[in-house]
Amino acid sequence: MLWFTAFPIFLLLISITNFFSIRRPDKDSEITETVSVIITLRNEAENVVDLVQSLLAQKSLNSVEFIFLDDDSQDQTLELLRSSTASSAHARVIQGAALPPGWIGKVWALHQLMKCTTGEIIVSIDADVRIAPDAISRSITLMKSASLQFISPYPRQVALSLGERLVQPLLQWSWMTTLPLRFAERAAFSSMAVANGQFFIVHRAALVASGGYESVKAAVLDDVFLARALAQTGSHGTVINGANIAQCRMYSSWSQIQSGYGKSLRHAFGSPFGSIFAIAFLLMTGVLPLVFALLGSPWGVIAFTVIMCTRIISALRFHGRILDSLFHPISSIVLIYLIIYSYLKRGEITWKGRAL
Repeated sequence: MLWFTAFPIFLLLISITNFFSIRRPDKDSEITETVSVIITLRNEAENVVDLVQSLLAQKSLNSVEFIFLDDDSQDQTLELLRSSTASSAHARVIQGAALPPGWIGKVWALHQLMKCTTGEIIVSIDADVRIAPDAISRSITLMKSASLQFISPYPRQVALSLGERLVQPLLQWSWMTTLPLRFAERAAFSSMAVANGQFFIVHRAALVASGGYESVKAAVLDDVFLARALAQTGSHGTVINGANIAQCRMYSSWSQIQSGYGKSLRHAFGSPFGSIFAIAFLLMTGVLPLVFALLGSPWGVIAFTVIMCTRIISALRFHGRILDSLFHPISSIVLIYLIIYSYLKRGEITWKGRAL
């Protein structure tokens, strides 16, 4: 059973390395490059006002434009968007064109926005993200100092309901424990590219060279596949710790969690075989250690303790709840269910009123 504890210890070593080495946007500077901030909105009436206030409060950007696209919203999004941006000379609102065949809605919206931009640096932000007034300038400062072509500041994930607290912390834990970030950002392997589309910053030249958003037009996980396209064309970048400058509440109910993960998880691992491997990984790191520990195996106790340490390290680095780490076995079972659900419900799931 030595092998059973060796793997969790290996994951712990990666977690510790990332805890101390993950890049953080600590320094601010005046950004002289032109910056285009693009935001897609579809039925986001509850987010518009706070979102616009958060963006228009950005500082240390000498030349910036904020371009919002309303993607055929059926609520008050467009009306609130126009009223919230009316007083800003830097903000522009456009209405999206009809979704063409072969495109995912969000990616089509980003593609249209890209065509309207003039900036040397492109910043895309999701409607449910809130950022500090120096978030963009600090992030670009880090990207420049590290000589990277793209970065993805990972927001602190706000999780309030039980379902959120069980599932959401697994997002950052998954790559904090499996991917040595400093190595991955320079690696030539596109499979090691990781990103989060909630907050994504890229040099325009690198984005164009990768094929732009058209290169991921049918990708539900457009952020990950865009990072891979960038890596394949010679760009370097990575996810960074954005917990101090941004926060996001992705989902606020179990039905949203099911729909959100249901639309994406079957694409997350590349193939059904990849999904089976992911389920095996979750069983090995989330369920079996506790089972063996309860059966009296000292190796199970060690493995379970080590895995708990990886969860605690992830929670500490991203301002999560340490208490939620103790429910890791339950979280793993819930995520396994969501992977299976994603396959069982393929073709039936809708998001923002569109079938996926």
